[in-house]
Amino acid sequence: MKFGTSGLRGLSTDLEGPPAALYATAFARYLLESGLARTGDTVLIGRDFRPSSPAIAAIAAGALRGAGLSPLDCGTIPTPALALLGLSKAAASLMVTGSHIPADRNGIKFYRPDGEIGKADEAAITTIADAISASGEAIDAAPAAAPDASAQAEALFLQRYDGLLAPDALKGKRIGVYQHSTVARDLFVTVLTAFGADCVPLGRSQTFIPVDTEAVPAETVEMLQHWASEHRLDAIVSADGDGDRPLVADETGTPLRGDLLGLITANFLNADVVATPVTSNSGIEAAGRFEIRRTRVGSPFVIAAMEEAVAGGARAVVGFEANGGTLTATDCAANGATLAALPTRDSFLPALAALALTVERRQPLSVVAKSFNLPAAAADRLENFPVETSAALMAELRSGPQALAAFLAPIGAPASTSDIDGLRVTLEDGRIVHFRPSGNAPEMRCYVEAADETAAQGLLAEGLALIRGWAERRQA
Repeated sequence: MKFGTSGLRGLSTDLEGPPAALYATAFARYLLESGLARTGDTVLIGRDFRPSSPAIAAIAAGALRGAGLSPLDCGTIPTPALALLGLSKAAASLMVTGSHIPADRNGIKFYRPDGEIGKADEAAITTIADAISASGEAIDAAPAAAPDASAQAEALFLQRYDGLLAPDALKGKRIGVYQHSTVARDLFVTVLTAFGADCVPLGRSQTFIPVDTEAVPAETVEMLQHWASEHRLDAIVSADGDGDRPLVADETGTPLRGDLLGLITANFLNADVVATPVTSNSGIEAAGRFEIRRTRVGSPFVIAAMEEAVAGGARAVVGFEANGGTLTATDCAANGATLAALPTRDSFLPALAALALTVERRQPLSVVAKSFNLPAAAADRLENFPVETSAALMAELRSGPQALAAFLAPIGAPASTSDIDGLRVTLEDGRIVHFRPSGNAPEMRCYVEAADETAAQGLLAEGLALIRGWAERRQA
């Protein structure tokens, strides 16, 4: 069990037992000891559709109650909806979700009464959990029921989008909703229909399907393209398992990159400052009317950069990740209304912003996307890549210029590097290749940029092949 880029992660079989109780108890004690909560205060609990999530949520509810807090069950709702209700009630919350990773793993995201926990909070919770384990203290892992607040959470989340677009702004638009097993699937239909769209529900599944919006598999793209043609759609929207990362495809069924969706949203909200990780497209700096602050990968780092901007007096502060999840640190103006701050990833806001831009420009989504003229980018990952192997690879690449040059020799010569997070290399011909171990799963990720889509896909394949070949030689 460990904290990754966003939340605690581990095997589902582990979290369905004592570890869930241990970390829920550690979280409760942290809240009480730090003065963020008092005995009897409410803690909200949400969950995704993974088979293990109900049991983990029930164990967490029992542990929270045992620690002196009052759990409230918000059911299967998007993480941003849970966070919004928590902010409105000044209540802490936890979301049982593994996001986009396979169903044999799961996780817990923790929220203070004032928003998502940061790295210092993670360290404090881990210290308390370690101390409990070392003491041999018995933690009751018996599951418990909690009062239902799911309707309240959904209603508040839907209310957030009232007035974000003009009434009937999407009238005449035929939009597919890839429902799979995301907790956002029904709310997307409700929100889009409220703005006049003709929604076509697609691909609803009773089995959990992991959807990574940052690395959409080829078979998923083929399915989206088939639906777009079959149903004559203007766009397709979806999200990952817990509904905080958007998936938006154009009228051909081709997904838009998440960082482009974040860029569109930042412009839509007239942002003054935008925080985004180093993995987001390098062309973003020249594509908006705002200051860019680059961060490490993970919402805690994006939030920290946004908070710094707010402390410095910035008026409209927005953040987004390369996966498209968009955060707001300040209230922002949109369509003559005020969108209240929600400093956690949200998939609904970027989807609506992208659709609104197609209406404003009276252009298909594919044309809108191309108009930003961003460098072609691609990303993918090698799954089941041991953490120890990825650490050894990164250590070798950072060991000196000669080692890096030798590794990259088959694809090009390095001109400059950045190690804000992972290792980002600009080659002499201007192409970019970025190697980064996942912060929450045994995966090795590769991000690339090149002059066009064909070149980007070719560089991505070469980058992944270099990683795979190095690992195979190491095992031999």
